[in-house]
Amino acid sequence: MDFQSLSTNRLDLIRVTESHVNDFYTILSDSRVTQYYGIDPLTSLEEASQIIHSFDQTFSMKRGIRWGMIDRSTGRFIGTVGLNNWSPYAKKAELGFELHPDFWRRGYVSEAVQEVIRFSFEELALHRLGAVTFLENEASYRLLEKLGFSFEGVLRGYLYQGERSHDARMYGRLRTDVITPQVMIEETV
Repeated sequence: MDFQSLSTNRLDLIRVTESHVNDFYTILSDSRVTQYYGIDPLTSLEEASQIIHSFDQTFSMKRGIRWGMIDRSTGRFIGTVGLNNWSPYAKKAELGFELHPDFWRRGYVSEAVQEVIRFSFEELALHRLGAVTFLENEASYRLLEKLGFSFEGVLRGYLYQGERSHDARMYGRLRTDVITPQVMIEETV
């Protein structure tokens, strides 16, 4: 399977490359972004480069897909969205995303996630999408709920960050779930 770019009303979802390393580093070195991300803030461009390289590796092994979000009006790289723990055989994956704080509360993540959901169910023929959030990350789990994900429970000690384990909220959405159509959703992430 070749990497497939996607688009929404305001975003181009593209393959993340080394040309994005500076912007990606700026995002993941910001403690506001990584507070509930599952990693400590990045401290070097090399770390950002390694993560970008891992996106290519997981895609080539069919274990994940990560898209860079490009704001079409400015051409600016504003974050990423994608699938982790992808299993084509088991027809499931976990959703993940991060966004530069300058773009929080403008609906960009919900717009990107809705397109990734569509792609996952229609083109990848997945049956299940999961998502994991820190217990305290109300902005993310409220967004997931608005996008039709159901709270499934708490995973004890599931996330590790800041030299300690954290409990996580687990959400899921099935292709067969009946979802009420949503208008543009204002998110707080």
